[in-house]
Amino acid sequence: MAGILIYSDQDKLALELLTAARLIAKDANLNVKALVINNDAQAGELASRGAEVYQICSPELFAADTAALAAALQQVIEKLDSSMVLLSSNRRGKELAGRLAQKLAAGGLSDVSGLQVSGGKIQCTRNALGGATVATQQIDTEKAVIALAARSFEAAPIQDGGKINEFVMDAVTPSVKLLQTELKAGDVADIQAADVLVVIGQGVEEDDLPIAEKIAKKLGGEIACSKPVATDKKWLPEDRIIGLSGKKCKPQLAIILGVSGQVQFTVGIRDAHTIIAVNNDENAYMLQVADYAMVSDAGQVINELNKALS
Repeated sequence: MAGILIYSDQDKLALELLTAARLIAKDANLNVKALVINNDAQAGELASRGAEVYQICSPELFAADTAALAAALQQVIEKLDSSMVLLSSNRRGKELAGRLAQKLAAGGLSDVSGLQVSGGKIQCTRNALGGATVATQQIDTEKAVIALAARSFEAAPIQDGGKINEFVMDAVTPSVKLLQTELKAGDVADIQAADVLVVIGQGVEEDDLPIAEKIAKKLGGEIACSKPVATDKKWLPEDRIIGLSGKKCKPQLAIILGVSGQVQFTVGIRDAHTIIAVNNDENAYMLQVADYAMVSDAGQVINELNKALS
């Protein structure tokens, strides 16, 4: 394999990809290059972490136009002789991975949480069967496209040796016309970056939600939830969902209130450093997953915890 190319339009995720690429490169004797599109700040950040950065300055390219991005990436891959591409496994990254794999006639995997080299092949670990198990899979095609789940790797540390190169790209025909951009209205939270999460499930009453939010604020954290709380009850926006259809989080502390602990949820929080779970059902699976478990009414615990933190 000739080399590894990394790309993400999200700055934090790009730094995680750099760490993952270096782990592979160390064992497989590959070079690592980073692609940046219309983002001077990201280019500088990656270069400060010792990355060899190739920057495209092309106003007609933007993150939402994944078809055009795939065409641009194909050019970069061919000119830089890259045989493996690492992308972020967020919503846009997954779509881009599929489009790019098709263009390259490459094998592709998304939601990958671990990588290692074995016998010259890259072994990828990812959730399978709805999160009930973890599968180890590999791509046997000449080129590979792998999308990595957020927080699977630490951000690359600052180090010397980075540089920024301009990449001159042949014209790419946009498939989407951008008319204007607007900030997303309402509540926007990055629960994946939080060190403390207070997570509510269906065992919590709506009246308890404001108090749970106060607890999260007092602890310097964020409020999050299981899927039904956001999609069925509409108590919180969907960007606060934890789980297979939400976000994978790795906080230092997770306080789980009134969540039964179905596997679709636990895959998103089981890597937390410390898990405290409260549920009135002593057979709830969440209590088995937790480091500290309490069989009690979640609403009562919320009120008592809020008083204790006052």
